[in-house]
Amino acid sequence: MRGQTNRFDAIVVGSGISGGWAAKELCEKGLKTLILERGREVKHGDYPTAQKDSWDMTYKGRLSQADRSKFPVQNRAGFVNDYNQHFYVDDIENRCDETSQFDWIRGYQTGGRSLIWGRQCYRWSDLDYNANAKEGIGIDWPIRYKDIEPWYDYVEKFVGVSGDNRGIPHLPDGQFLPPMELNCLEKHVQKSIETNFPGRYMTSAGLLISHKQSIVGVLVSLETDATGVVLTAVILVVLLQLFRPLKILVI
Repeated sequence: MRGQTNRFDAIVVGSGISGGWAAKELCEKGLKTLILERGREVKHGDYPTAQKDSWDMTYKGRLSQADRSKFPVQNRAGFVNDYNQHFYVDDIENRCDETSQFDWIRGYQTGGRSLIWGRQCYRWSDLDYNANAKEGIGIDWPIRYKDIEPWYDYVEKFVGVSGDNRGIPHLPDGQFLPPMELNCLEKHVQKSIETNFPGRYMTSAGLLISHKQSIVGVLVSLETDATGVVLTAVILVVLLQLFRPLKILVI
């Protein structure tokens, strides 16, 4: 109402993965928190194509040529399709001028890019945190795996990540729920790879699941901020998205 004054302890700009997690933490600590979101509201169940099969879609889930023209930047990543295009920003209406190629993925709605995220989730290891220093590229990370390990634990326990603890140095173990079971053919391939190529592994992918007591075919993708913010690698595992499941990873 006009003239009404509202006071907040914290204001979070954006309701995407980072903003959503920040707001959760602030609210749980007792702070009165306001989230500002520029996009439309997406309520639970507002997924018009989620239950459709390819034969229910005009182009079997692919974009028409007219629709492809709306996403000249984002379509380079290969993730925009007829199932999820309504969650992507129109590149023509929201122009991105590039001096060099930058695949800027954008979604203006509650949840932001969490609705169009790839959905596999892995911990970085010291192979990643030591890479810049070892290879002489950029700036050395100010942290190592041991510094961020408890934060991985904290987030995984909350969101529920299914995975397979196998003691692989470059794919650290986590606070995982039971992994998605491999079928008989996958188990045979797994055994063959690990017998014939020592040091190579085939394991169940790291999955964020929608219910902490049951395993479903939903994956999350770890995406990190190149600026090296400490918690970015952790807070980007919070919300579900709408891609189809994969369940094996060869490393």
